Amino acid sequence: MKTRALIAACLLLAACNTDVCKYADPLVGTADNGHTFPGACVPFGMVQPSPDSGNSRWEYCSGFNIADSTLIGFSQTHLNGTGCLDLGDILILPFSTAEPEHDNPYVKESLVSTPGYCSVKFVNGISAEMTATEHVSHYRLRYADKSSRKLYVDFQNGNVNSPGNLLFHVLEAGIEYPDASTICGRLVTKNWTEREWYFVMKFSEPYQDRTNLELTDKEKADKVVLQFAPGSKPLGVKVAMSTVSVEGALCSMKAEDSGWDFPGIRRQAHARWHELLSRVEVKGSVEQKKNVYTSLYHLYIQPNNIADTDGRYRDASHQVRTSKNGRFYSTFSLWDTYRAANPLYTILNPEMVGDFVQSMLEQFDAQGYLPIWALWGTETHCMIGNHAVPTVVDACLKGFDGFDREKAWQAVKTSLTTNHARSSRFDVMDKYGYYPFDIIEKESVSCTMEMCYDDYCASLLAESLGHTEDAEFFRARSRNWENLFDPETKLVRGKDSNGGWRTPFDRFELSHANTHGGDYTEGNAWQYTWHVQQSPERLIELLGGPDSFETKLDSLFFLDTVSENNSGFNGDVTGLIGQYAHGNEPSHHVAYLYQFAGKPWKTESLVREVFDKFYRPLPDGLCGNDDCGQMSAWYLFSAMGFYPVDPASGQYVIGAPQTEETILRLGGGKTFTVIAHGLSEENKYVKEVRLNGKPLEGITISHEDIISGGILEFDMTNTPKL
Repeated sequence: MKTRALIAACLLLAACNTDVCKYADPLVGTADNGHTFPGACVPFGMVQPSPDSGNSRWEYCSGFNIADSTLIGFSQTHLNGTGCLDLGDILILPFSTAEPEHDNPYVKESLVSTPGYCSVKFVNGISAEMTATEHVSHYRLRYADKSSRKLYVDFQNGNVNSPGNLLFHVLEAGIEYPDASTICGRLVTKNWTEREWYFVMKFSEPYQDRTNLELTDKEKADKVVLQFAPGSKPLGVKVAMSTVSVEGALCSMKAEDSGWDFPGIRRQAHARWHELLSRVEVKGSVEQKKNVYTSLYHLYIQPNNIADTDGRYRDASHQVRTSKNGRFYSTFSLWDTYRAANPLYTILNPEMVGDFVQSMLEQFDAQGYLPIWALWGTETHCMIGNHAVPTVVDACLKGFDGFDREKAWQAVKTSLTTNHARSSRFDVMDKYGYYPFDIIEKESVSCTMEMCYDDYCASLLAESLGHTEDAEFFRARSRNWENLFDPETKLVRGKDSNGGWRTPFDRFELSHANTHGGDYTEGNAWQYTWHVQQSPERLIELLGGPDSFETKLDSLFFLDTVSENNSGFNGDVTGLIGQYAHGNEPSHHVAYLYQFAGKPWKTESLVREVFDKFYRPLPDGLCGNDDCGQMSAWYLFSAMGFYPVDPASGQYVIGAPQTEETILRLGGGKTFTVIAHGLSEENKYVKEVRLNGKPLEGITISHEDIISGGILEFDMTNTPKL
């Protein structure tokens, strides 16, 4: 962080009466399948030093589960709330026994986690504290046995799919020991994606002895035990990382954390978190504040800047390049975050949006299409659609700069017309008007639905730039989802290349591409029928009008049938209300569809039900993967009383606020305030909405309404507006 900005952040923290960081709890989501981690990081930083309790099963996507009573050590990089495993680079473990143990009991009550800081104490008396800068993990280790101070360092470690994968996920390794206070090197690793990365590890005092442990014939990276001199002084450990070179990692360490001032680095990290979190001021209960600020915390863990301090990074083609804006962001979980997290950045973090889009355009240059699910500059090809498209289009239409709009358009057009991995067989789409299940054997219906939304977004951008012919092409193709609407079942249904419906048709059967196959993505026909964010009005027509639409939507929330045909993994389909699955992102906009049928009270009631059931400030308080901030973004928008059903439209559909008052600090002295008059447990319904003192017309407010500043008022009541 630049010195001037850091001083400003520290002054803001000192001047503020309330340290909002105390309400953010990184332990939320560390149980069950929330897949969050408790460790330290700074907003959008590259490294995340954190305790690890496991590294080779699905429940360890983040490396930690609070149900465990033991730790395997501390690694330097972690994913927040994902459903796939990777990172977990360079495991360290302080110990005093003859040999390091794999499972080390720790004192549960000792685990302290706040934004930018984490500490824990082992049952054996050894304690570890950790904080971070953007590129550097910083530890302070204390030993109970002053005569035996050892450190186990495992470069073979990583978060992988199975214990066997630990043996061969390191493809190449070159570890060097230039002096007794330094280790550095290069590794190429592969699990979810293949990454090339470099590191520098420094110790606050030289080690007296180093023992390289024996490796299996498949392992390629060192595992070492370091012996330090007896004494009571804490041992400092720093690890800097780079995708470019050892020199790049060392430059980051010199620029960001050149000494051994652990308290100072901790204060800097805290100040950075406070500056971002305090852009939102909320009035409500302590539980509500914890939910709000924890959600903001999870929102800002990523995307991650993986460029060195000189702007260089390794791109998707594994070449070193220099970012045009000096920073390169990756870890874009776009299938999830395009829905609410990315739109929320356009409100709360406008200074970041241009860099995010420029990073996507640079990845386009490297691989020939916009990122799908980007991790450390590489492409995982995880999930379907190409949902960088709505994110790029939204930024263009909202007027953000920092990138070239015509270049953005060409990237959008190319990404939606050139075949590439996963759901991008555009030759098939253009020939049949949908993805036939006998050609696209997995997720054919979901792929059709989601690509149609991307096409709709492309049509908006083309129209705004004057590309009329392209706009019409994408507008027409965006309506292809209608070809899979079955008028008999009134659900979207698989169809083959001859136009025949999927028969037999189990409307409740859950699909999962990797373990079960099927026509849907982590869901079933009931959940995907509503995936028409661009045209709920047309779905209402196909279902026979508002009353029939309402009845069908009611059924989604009432039917609790579980198909006998379900098999394989379906752990992503969680947070159920009937067939509605709040734990998985395709459902996130659905409660707001009642507004389009003229039944706002049903939206208002369901939003409250989701809040009460699925968001609690506890380790098991999330009903599904946080998915890089998307679960959190749903909460934040809905707490304010509106949500981006169609994220590229610049419009937010009205719901019902769940906090008494929320103030958004927009910069330039402007604020946008949401007030819920009379809000209570009983008063969950909206009687009237006013924007800047005038009754709100329609069911939406615009992005411009928000960023211009003003007051949005809700009069709450215990009586639904039928």
